[in-house]
Amino acid sequence: MKLWSYQGAVLGACTLAFFATMAARLAISPVVPAISDAFGVSNGAIGLALTGMWAYAASQFPSGLLADRYGERRIILVAVGGTALASALVAMAPSYPIFLVGAVVLGGVAGLHFSVATSLLTRTIPNTGSAIGLHTAGAPVAGVLVPLAAGSVGVWLGWRWAVALGAVIALPSALLFGRVVRPIAAVRPDESPWSRVRLEPLRELLSRPPIALTAGLSVVGAFVWQATASFLPAFLIEYQGYGEALAGVLFSACFVVQGLTQPLLGTLSDRVGRYPAATAAVGIGVVGYGGLVAGEGLWITVGATLCAGLAMGWGAALLPKFMDHLGEEERSAGFGLVRTAYMVLGASGSVVTGALADLLGWGAAFLALAALLGGMLVVLLYEMRRTRTDTAQQGAS
Repeated sequence: MKLWSYQGAVLGACTLAFFATMAARLAISPVVPAISDAFGVSNGAIGLALTGMWAYAASQFPSGLLADRYGERRIILVAVGGTALASALVAMAPSYPIFLVGAVVLGGVAGLHFSVATSLLTRTIPNTGSAIGLHTAGAPVAGVLVPLAAGSVGVWLGWRWAVALGAVIALPSALLFGRVVRPIAAVRPDESPWSRVRLEPLRELLSRPPIALTAGLSVVGAFVWQATASFLPAFLIEYQGYGEALAGVLFSACFVVQGLTQPLLGTLSDRVGRYPAATAAVGIGVVGYGGLVAGEGLWITVGATLCAGLAMGWGAALLPKFMDHLGEEERSAGFGLVRTAYMVLGASGSVVTGALADLLGWGAAFLALAALLGGMLVVLLYEMRRTRTDTAQQGAS
């Protein structure tokens, strides 16, 4: 694939679209206190609205069904264009109930993008791992840039303008995508999406051994990612004793590393295999999370944080594995289904880790994350050994 080819243009348009859907959701958090004051509600009420944005996870599976019926291009345009409209609704909300509804809608429409874009890239680009790795980098890049921008705009112009950054980014992204990406035929144009929502076929898909194993590993990876994204700054402040500014810099560095290494992990998975690439990332993560807890000194903490950031890019190696075992006619809906499943389960990382920190302290909470990654590493190593043994036996026979 050449980046200046049509394939490269599709990849760039999809990555920018993913950046836009992520940016719109991230723009709210830096101005939560101002929103709370404006509506006269508690931080808990604002937290309820942010939790409502987890409609993002629930919309992954329906997005795949809709893409099979209407085509990936249309659904991605709806996702990014809808993100722009929903961001505008949240920014202009005259009351808290409208703000709450807007946040839920924002999460729902933004969630239409990722699974469908992954299917589109798989159909368009032969180097699936490289393409998915570059595409997923849109999220950590947004994690680095958008909170800083939204916080600055919030101080300068107020919280509504900060939230409106989501619309400002999403609208041109939608226009660019519509201009760059050609219409592509739907794989099930004559079949109602909802007629396919049957328990037995869904159970059969999730129970296929390669998909079930990768989904289980993804649940663990998503759990650790969610916990890290929620509490790494608090851990650095309360356990390591660093100031808020330095903790914020380290947190941003974690996202930077994730964004930079995801394309490399995706490319590595194309060359050496999905599980070997994931093993490298997870193994480095075990060292990183262990270093965060046991290490002393700034440079050890910096190194451990960078290792944790690399491990948070596990999806670039594992997500292509799903596509390897899904047929062309089931990729959009099938990938949407497994993504909804592992994201919903992985979302518990925040509440479980927070509760563990309350009970046993931050050291125990992050040591538990290291242990989870260690278990993930053991499973990956076992599976790689089993695969090599089966291949050797087949060659001998």
